[in-house]
Amino acid sequence: MAIEKLNRAAREAQPAEINMEKLAIVGRTLPKVEPLRRPLLQSVVVVLSSPSPVQERQLIRQPYPNFKVVVLDDDFNTFQHVVESLVRIIPGMLADQAWELAHRIDGEGSAVVWCGPQEQAELYHQQLGAAGLTMAPLERA
Repeated sequence: MAIEKLNRAAREAQPAEINMEKLAIVGRTLPKVEPLRRPLLQSVVVVLSSPSPVQERQLIRQPYPNFKVVVLDDDFNTFQHVVESLVRIIPGMLADQAWELAHRIDGEGSAVVWCGPQEQAELYHQQLGAAGLTMAPLERA
């Protein structure tokens, strides 16, 4: 309702009717559904201020940020448990990949086991932690 009123006021060139507090609604992130083979995008509407009473809007598309899920080395999880947890929780993880990651975790102290959108990264991070693995905080990729 508020957006319709703003659009109508802008079309009619009566900027005195535009409520500047409600204009902030335009700046919210809009969901965009994309096929999984493409990177997900978020849409951000930017309101450009100008000396004239009419304001312009510009649509900027940015990819959603990716996050890294990092497992840390510890002294109580066995290789077998780490491998089983990775295969069970991370989609598409093969046992051979999980064994390589377990050896990297042991040898280097940590390993990135998955990288992708924040919501999925949070889920895998939480599930791996619940399985008893020692997790580093999520970080942007």
